[in-house]
Amino acid sequence: MGAQWKQAGREANAQKKGQMVVKLVREITVAAKLGGADPELNARLAAAVEKAKKASVYRDTIERAIKKGAGLTDEVVNFETVVYEGFAPHKVPVIVECLTDNRNRTAPEIRNLFKAGSLGQPGSVGFFFNHLGVVEATHTDANRDAEGDAIEAGAQEVEALEADETPAGQKGARFLTEIKDLDSVSKNLKAAGWNIIASEIRYVAKNFTDVPEAARKEVSDFLTLLDDHDDVHRVYAALK
Repeated sequence: MGAQWKQAGREANAQKKGQMVVKLVREITVAAKLGGADPELNARLAAAVEKAKKASVYRDTIERAIKKGAGLTDEVVNFETVVYEGFAPHKVPVIVECLTDNRNRTAPEIRNLFKAGSLGQPGSVGFFFNHLGVVEATHTDANRDAEGDAIEAGAQEVEALEADETPAGQKGARFLTEIKDLDSVSKNLKAAGWNIIASEIRYVAKNFTDVPEAARKEVSDFLTLLDDHDDVHRVYAALK
């Protein structure tokens, strides 16, 4: 429920991997700009750095992105978050979150993607989603009481992570919280021994659209089209 839509096999070729690295570096830069250069004090940055390391992003590249975002270089960081709403084929609500340095470039390009070949359509879909803080974490104790830790940390809800996101023999959980409590919940969970793998604000679907199996590829192809745009940071869809 808490995860954004994920493109299967995204790392399948060099072009996709290069695009993914650009997006990871951009996330590090923005995280450092918003919360400072110290991952110990910036849960969003720590999670972004960990994700970049797993994707084999060079250490020098990561360090440059942190310094740039924190204002420790002469480079100017002017990324802003821009959100677009609409429907994928078969009336699946979609929210597209972009990190862009040129809103006037990004806006018409995203609108055109929605309209391309009548695949999707713009529209207001915000009421289909909750805007929440999300912390994804793992614990080396497979029997760890995630619900108890959620209460202690100040989270509102907790659910199990997908099996492919949890190392064998460990406990994986997704903690949902109010946006204002995201930082404190992340720090409290870390203090309780959880390894934070994501700490971010997301759009979480309230319900999922029932799409026949035969039509799912059409929806997936459209979401991939959105996700492949250079300025798109995350795609959220009300689709299981």
